[in-house]
Amino acid sequence: MPRAVVVIGAGISGLAACLRLSSAANVSKIILLEASGHLGGWLQTTRTQEGAIFEHGPRGVRPMGIAGKNTLQMVTDLGLDNDVLPVTYGNEDSRNRYVFVGGKLCKLPSGFRTPFSTHPPFSQPIIVSLLREPFIRRGKDQDESVHSFIGRRFGKEVQLDGGTVNADHIFSSVPAKVLSRVLPPIWEPLCESLRKIASVSVAVVNLEYEGLVLPVSGFGHLIPSHESSEILGVVYDSCSFPQQDRVGPPTTRLTVMMGGSWFQESFGDPDTVPQGHLLQRALDTVQNHLGITQKPLQSISKVHKDCIPQYTLGHSELLDTIFGSIDKHHLALSLIGASYRGVSVNDCIYEAQRSVDRLLGLTQQPR
Repeated sequence: MPRAVVVIGAGISGLAACLRLSSAANVSKIILLEASGHLGGWLQTTRTQEGAIFEHGPRGVRPMGIAGKNTLQMVTDLGLDNDVLPVTYGNEDSRNRYVFVGGKLCKLPSGFRTPFSTHPPFSQPIIVSLLREPFIRRGKDQDESVHSFIGRRFGKEVQLDGGTVNADHIFSSVPAKVLSRVLPPIWEPLCESLRKIASVSVAVVNLEYEGLVLPVSGFGHLIPSHESSEILGVVYDSCSFPQQDRVGPPTTRLTVMMGGSWFQESFGDPDTVPQGHLLQRALDTVQNHLGITQKPLQSISKVHKDCIPQYTLGHSELLDTIFGSIDKHHLALSLIGASYRGVSVNDCIYEAQRSVDRLLGLTQQPR
């Protein structure tokens, strides 16, 4: 029987769902709703007049596992194979990753030999922890935070304006809290559960400098919270994707990411934080961590409000409650997007398409 389907949210999850729905013979109409004037959600790109490309959100995917292979298949189905910029494992810039600890950059272990040697900031070879792993008891709780796991196993170091849309089914890819604000009051128990899925905001500052100014070559570096709670990391964009540099004399593109769980504490309201303040914090970080003191040729600052869901302890049980409520009341609603089963681009695409397949009866996989 022909179906009219509404997809709420034109991020990567919503677009992936629309793509899958478009190939279904029994779907007669697909209506994509997006509150902003932008398609792609957190995937946002700026190309300057000089030809430089700045990514303000995710800038690449790792084609690992089922979800990764699914993304590659989608790329092939769309005829985009020739547009892929590969970064192979043999590329030094894909292997070199750093952490800023104790006022300096420390290279993270990579390759076969490094697990057997000690590298700062680690106090012992990683192989010691790996060999000890089978003899360490499991945690007492069924669900466990990443911090707790690492601590036990490896130690502490490391309705729409203008009218109504009728549909046989709805796919929602907006954040869980956003969905909870638009569902009807009769669904309050479900809304209460959705509101429990928290999310954090991230500020992204793209910088471009004249010349080759990086003291090291690699993907980028992370900053532990004990070093700086508001700065998350720096990505060396020109190292991984030099094809996206401007035409002409060499330049260096960097991206500084800030906020996360400490956004409110460090910067205040994501809706009102001055871009100039974000830019200055980014410049200070680049100077202190990489020794770059010159003024950038270009800078772009953006704030992604509530962009990263936080899977807290009990998340799997919370999902059981949410999806159980939808099934129990036979709601014509499917939940997709980063709020539920994975925040990566690969996860979002895979879960969106798998959800469509379940609706169409193409798979009997559980939610």
